Amino acid sequence: MVAGALAMPVEAATQRSDLTLERVFASPDLAGSTPRALKLSPDGRYVTVLRNRPDDGQRFDLWAMDTTTGEWRMLVDSLKLGTGAELSEAEKMQRERARIGGTRGIVAYDWAPDGKSILVPLDGDLYLATLDGKVRRLTATQAAELNPVISPKGGFASFVRDQNLVVLDLATGNEAQATREGAGTVHFGEAEFVAQEEMNRRTGYWWSPDDRRIAVERFDEAPVGIVSRAAIGAEGTRVYDQRYPKAGTPNVLVDLYVMNPDGSGRVKVDLGADPDIYLARVDWAPDGRTLLVQRQNRAQTVLDMLAVDPATGTSRVLFSEKSGARSWVNLSDAYRALRDGSLIWWSERDGHGHLYRLTDGKWTQLTSGDWDVADLVGVDEASGRVTFSGNRDGVLERHLYTVNLGRPGVVSRITEPGWWNAASANGTASRIILTRSNPDQPPQVMLTDGAGKRLAWVNENRVAGDHPYAPYLPSHREKTFGTIRAADGTVLHWEMITPKMEPGKKYPVFFHHYGGPHSQQVSRAWGGTTPLQQYLVDRGYIWFVIDNRGAANRGKAFEDHLFQAMGGVEVADQLAGAAYLKGLDFVDADRIVTYGWSYGGYMTLKLLEAAPDVFAAGIAGAPVSKWELYDTHYTERYMGDPRKVPDAYLKADTVQDALKIADPLLLIHGMADDNVVLEHSTVMMARMQAGAVPFETMLYPGQTHRFAGSGVNVHLWRTILDFLDRRLMPRMEAGK
Repeated sequence: MVAGALAMPVEAATQRSDLTLERVFASPDLAGSTPRALKLSPDGRYVTVLRNRPDDGQRFDLWAMDTTTGEWRMLVDSLKLGTGAELSEAEKMQRERARIGGTRGIVAYDWAPDGKSILVPLDGDLYLATLDGKVRRLTATQAAELNPVISPKGGFASFVRDQNLVVLDLATGNEAQATREGAGTVHFGEAEFVAQEEMNRRTGYWWSPDDRRIAVERFDEAPVGIVSRAAIGAEGTRVYDQRYPKAGTPNVLVDLYVMNPDGSGRVKVDLGADPDIYLARVDWAPDGRTLLVQRQNRAQTVLDMLAVDPATGTSRVLFSEKSGARSWVNLSDAYRALRDGSLIWWSERDGHGHLYRLTDGKWTQLTSGDWDVADLVGVDEASGRVTFSGNRDGVLERHLYTVNLGRPGVVSRITEPGWWNAASANGTASRIILTRSNPDQPPQVMLTDGAGKRLAWVNENRVAGDHPYAPYLPSHREKTFGTIRAADGTVLHWEMITPKMEPGKKYPVFFHHYGGPHSQQVSRAWGGTTPLQQYLVDRGYIWFVIDNRGAANRGKAFEDHLFQAMGGVEVADQLAGAAYLKGLDFVDADRIVTYGWSYGGYMTLKLLEAAPDVFAAGIAGAPVSKWELYDTHYTERYMGDPRKVPDAYLKADTVQDALKIADPLLLIHGMADDNVVLEHSTVMMARMQAGAVPFETMLYPGQTHRFAGSGVNVHLWRTILDFLDRRLMPRMEAGK
């Protein structure tokens, strides 16, 4: 890898390295094949994945591997089967919530319980694919079919159409309208905006295990304020009157019903006297006799587990999770209702996320220690083996572990050290689809047994031969890790990539940050931006990231620093990272640039306001500027209700101190962003313009919170690098 002066035109830099911006964002992906939605067939014979096309990294087709032979074949070709119909606005927004906006082709699928067919949504309609390559079209309507699944016993396919739940009998092809009142502001079977965006709940209906009943959410958006969002495109502008619940304003009204598949026999679930609650999770007990409902209060300080009689809708509180005085209750999907009536449950009640078992009203803690369980992978009730992921071996890695219900606290790791792992499995985790990566190896996927022994490669993805990244491997620079201490003594982890350095030479730093809660940036994983990081290092930058207090996977006390104090300790910790860099003899202390997107963009603004002249320049992408403009569930979880703690919001916002920004600033925003809406940037622009504070800006017509398209991303990063070249050249010359 050649390290040259930073302030060179992009064209000159690319002559020094084979890795170009165009190649970073082109197809095929430099990480190699990147399968999504990995699943095992019900009988365990097939592994199915969504695989992107070599010539189009954003289009996915459905593939299957026979685990007995290792043979791969395409089950559904999205180009041959698809109609190319434009997606509905509702489906586009669901994809934005799932962070797959811009993805084309097949984005989801659902196995039939008998393992003989797969439900495939494509271009707004539904298809049933069989393993012999045949495909049967189930719907052909102008309206989109959302949230499609096959019922647990396989008798029905169900979906949401025009804000109502529809159930299709797979044997006869007949449709039954389970609900009919959905219209205007009323929706059935869907997840409301904050459930999708902030609660990781993507659906609004749940089948009972025996196909006899469906629990269906009804929500009414009428109380929610309207944000007239202008989706500004290259040609023309569409204005959407979006129901967006800003912090401190009303949420949707939520009800839950249980009904038969045809909509008859409807009963209303008793969710309690307080209507201002969140419907966090809904699950059926394995025997179908109890509906388990997680109800969260508006302040997110109490989470109640309700046991509901589906025949009558009556409910009782099984147990409650309650936060500390200056904290909140986090939601999790790491739980499982067992056939014996007990419940595996994830809780942070001892300060870290751990697994517990509730049996006949008594709790048994299964895991403990100064580390966190991330996810529950599977439970083998016959043997008592519980398989889960966590960071018991260090916060920079994630591994799979097992613990036995009969031997609480005895935890065994089943994955190799040095990797970041993720997994899906059959119910007992006797067969696991394991995905792993490290800073030098893009994601690999394998099929393992319950002990973690590899049975077959699903995608070895070895960087050799014709692998897309193989030509650039000789110049690949190693990532190093280290720690510093925050002002209160807390250990903070950082990662760094340096160019091949020359003695006595000082190098500029590209200081990337996120800073917000529920995110860990520093890890021994490949990461989606690894090729971009290497490209920046090729240009002569040092790449640097540090995880501040408030980040994920370090326990509740570490996270709780952000309580009603966003823009405080995380800014201080990032500045501590900058101070550490300035003390290194190979760092050019006058040429440290700071960059972030979303919460990271917010952090750029707060950093420039808090510490003028620490950074040579800052790039703020899609930044939050006023937390009063962001949604209820996320913002109030950390900041409280702005009607009750206005001073906390005032201190956390960026607009009040906008005129303190003295360093070069590039402000970037997508003009159709429905998450961090464009107003966040325009309010900053207006404030800075009124105060005669100079800044640069680049707005992207038609782009949402996640920019889609190789050309757009090349333009984005050329804009960023051109800005830095212009801003840092004078500093470099002044230092000569």
